[in-house]
Amino acid sequence: MPDLERVARIIRETAAAEILPRFRALASGDIREKRPGDLVTIADLEAERRLVQLLQGEAPGSVAVGEEGVASDPAQLALLAGDAPVWVIDPIDGTGNFAKGVARFAVIIAFVARGVTEAGWIYDPLGDVMMTARRGGGAWSEGRRLKVAGETHVSNLTGSAYGRTAAGVRASEALAGSGRIGAVQNRGCSGLEYMEVARGDANFTLHSRSLPWDHAAGMLIVAEAGGVGRFLDGSDYDPRIADRKPHAASTEVAWQAVAEIVTAHTA
Repeated sequence: MPDLERVARIIRETAAAEILPRFRALASGDIREKRPGDLVTIADLEAERRLVQLLQGEAPGSVAVGEEGVASDPAQLALLAGDAPVWVIDPIDGTGNFAKGVARFAVIIAFVARGVTEAGWIYDPLGDVMMTARRGGGAWSEGRRLKVAGETHVSNLTGSAYGRTAAGVRASEALAGSGRIGAVQNRGCSGLEYMEVARGDANFTLHSRSLPWDHAAGMLIVAEAGGVGRFLDGSDYDPRIADRKPHAASTEVAWQAVAEIVTAHTA
C-alpha cells in the first residue's frame, strides 16, 4: 500500500507546478476538444504525465489509468481488470470550469487493487484542502477525521445530481421539482461534490456515468466518513464498471429518498 501522506505531497506539488500557474492564464492553443463539449487543457496533460511517473514510483509494479490516457487509448481501461494495482488519475476534475476560469476544480486519485478501491485522495488546489481515505481506516482532512451529516428530514436534503430519469428529464430537475427535498446545486466537479458530502456540507451526489477517475476515490471517502455509496440500481460500487450511475449519500434514508424520486419519475 502506498503511503497516504507521500501521495498527498505528490498531488500538492503537481498542482503547484502544473495546474495553478495555468489557471486563468491559458492561451487559446492550450485548450482543445477531445470530443464535442469535452475539453482538455495543457494543464490536464502535463499534470497527468507527472502524476503517472511519480505515483508509479510509489508502488512498484503498479500501472496507471488516467482520464487523458484513456481518451487517447480506451484499451487502457482494461488495466482495471488485471492483477497489477492501478493508479486511477483525474488530473483536473472539472476541466470545463478550469478552462473558463471558474474556481471549481479538483485533483482526484484512487489506488485500486483487484477491483477494490484501497485508498483515495481528493485535492482542492485553490482552497489547499486535501481529503484522504484508506479502506477500513476512515476518511481524513488536515488531521481531522471526517464525518458525514447525520439524519435529517428529507425536506432538508441538499446535494448534486446529473443525468436523466427514464422519462428523459434531468435528474436535477426531477429532484428539485419533486417538492420533497431541499435543494440541488451542481458544481460541475464531482471531486468537490464528494468533498461536500464527506464533510457534512451536503447529503447526496448522483452521477450519470461511473468513469473511475471521477468516482473511485469519492465513493471510498464518503463511505469511510460514514456515508453510503453504491450504484443507483442497488448493486455494489465497482471501479471496474464505467457505465452505471453512482450514487453516494450521507445516510441510508437520504440515499433511498433520492433514488426513489429519480427512479420513479415518469413525466
